[in-house]
Amino acid sequence: MKRLSIILLLPIFMALYAAGADVTFTVKAPTRVYEGEKFPVTFRLTNASGSDLKAPPIEGCTLLFGPSTSTSQSYSVTNGRAVSSSAVEYTYYYRADKAGRFTIPAASVLAEGKRLSTKATQFTIHERAERDKPASQRPVAVDDPDTQTAGRRVNADDVFVRIILSKSSAYEQEAIGCTIKLYTKYSISSFLPTRQPSFDGFLIQEVDVQPALNEVENYRGQDYMTAILKRCIIFPQKSGRLTINSGNYDISVVQYDNVNMGMFQVRQPRETKIKVSSNTGSIDIMPLPQPAPDGFSGAVGEFTVDSRLVGNSFRTNDPATLIYTVKGTGNIKYIKEPVIDFPSEFEQYTPKSDIDATVTGNDVSGTMTVEYTFVPQSVGEFSIGSDRFVYFNPRTRNYVTLKTPVYPIKVAKGLASAAPTADQKDIQNKNSDIRHIYLGEKHSSFDHQPVMTRTWYWMLWLGCLVATCVVIFINRNNARRHADVAGMRTAKASKVARRRLRTARKYLDAGDSDKFYAELLRALWGYLSDKLSIPVSQLSRDSIAATLLSRGCRQEDVDSLVEILDTCEMARYTPESSSRMDATYESSIAVINNLERNSGK
Repeated sequence: MKRLSIILLLPIFMALYAAGADVTFTVKAPTRVYEGEKFPVTFRLTNASGSDLKAPPIEGCTLLFGPSTSTSQSYSVTNGRAVSSSAVEYTYYYRADKAGRFTIPAASVLAEGKRLSTKATQFTIHERAERDKPASQRPVAVDDPDTQTAGRRVNADDVFVRIILSKSSAYEQEAIGCTIKLYTKYSISSFLPTRQPSFDGFLIQEVDVQPALNEVENYRGQDYMTAILKRCIIFPQKSGRLTINSGNYDISVVQYDNVNMGMFQVRQPRETKIKVSSNTGSIDIMPLPQPAPDGFSGAVGEFTVDSRLVGNSFRTNDPATLIYTVKGTGNIKYIKEPVIDFPSEFEQYTPKSDIDATVTGNDVSGTMTVEYTFVPQSVGEFSIGSDRFVYFNPRTRNYVTLKTPVYPIKVAKGLASAAPTADQKDIQNKNSDIRHIYLGEKHSSFDHQPVMTRTWYWMLWLGCLVATCVVIFINRNNARRHADVAGMRTAKASKVARRRLRTARKYLDAGDSDKFYAELLRALWGYLSDKLSIPVSQLSRDSIAATLLSRGCRQEDVDSLVEILDTCEMARYTPESSSRMDATYESSIAVINNLERNSGK
């Protein structure tokens, strides 16, 4: 009976989950059509039921019949979370009348009280004579294995990698979407990045992607299978023309040999290794308008601010909290904590901040929450001053100033310090009693010899003089060292790097390769920035190698360091064994030790 109830309730649960899922309406057409052939065009409505379907005619084609309708449903439970989806497909069948490039107009359907439309899609009808050409004379096509014969040269427009930027120009600190995408007409059997594109002059917000050749895209009139290799949001740190250098990749594509088996032929796959370089992505970065208004600390985007005081009664020695919130889209992860004007009679604690940011499209949205804890120390009426939050809006190209309100508060007398215990009170009472007069010893003797004539006095005086000189020397030496900021950073570079490497070691022991390589890369870049006194945003492999060699480092140590940096960056796209991770970690420690021992610093 229980099993029967679950079966009866299952359609209800599926309907409830489908109601909360995204409703989409898409179109699917064949990638290659020849004159005179029949072909289908399918419109797919997901997670809704539709009516009043309107599909305009297609130029150059004749509608044969349709639509034929089919429905499907799916339901799954993963980690206790139920996922359900449904789909309705409307299929029309056409005949291709003439060659050329045509457009499937946008179709529309009424679903969930709204009219949804597809995007207009282009496709090509090829001449009949092209179909009759030998495969070796036809261009390579995604859906035509006969054209992917072994021994055929793989051209640059058959397999390539693109760096795609969402904008051609932007302001400093403005978010820019960057996508590195693979385009191929062949199946891929192996893909190995040998050098990743470098983002010199940018801060990067990574977006998790799972590379897979699961989409077909028409680019420059040709169809390709595509896979997103990397997607990130980049924030330029300086103005001028910044360039994302190209990456290098070793790729194995699958071609086919037609083997004659007598009565039939068999396609046998063959791997062909090629080297591919991506394009370079350049973007013009405009400086922020000057002069910047007071209170501007580098926030770029669109934001709102809010603050609230927790509680409505305040007493001395009782802690209270002011919560400051910034919401919006932009470089929210790099916004500085605002400085609130608290009265001098208040004791302040270190602010506690929390940032919750997610990637939305080609931008980053989120919330920064800062908690200010303070303790009033005096009775009276006070006010917590407002804060000026200034940000630059790249859409309007203007600075925007937002203010939080002033909070007047009245502080009453709170509890004093802890009261004395019973024992402490008893001691105080006894100390207040009248005591007997102490007369001392009756037969005392006095020594009137001057202390300056004693040896120990002069020894003590000389010791104090020597200690004073030592303290003065040490203080002057410390002041001179601290004045040399670059020297201090260089001296501490190795110590800071080893502390960061300990964090990477924890991820290594836990088997978390992604966090291990990310922390190891952060440790090495931070070490090099401190060691060479160069900001991280201005570091590049060429500048690192040139600077280290000029400071007396050995060529083999520099080559080993560059190899480790490349290994960490490539680890995102290639699975790494634990032994390889151990070797990379040990190599990092060894190269830092060699640089410290052999450099001129």
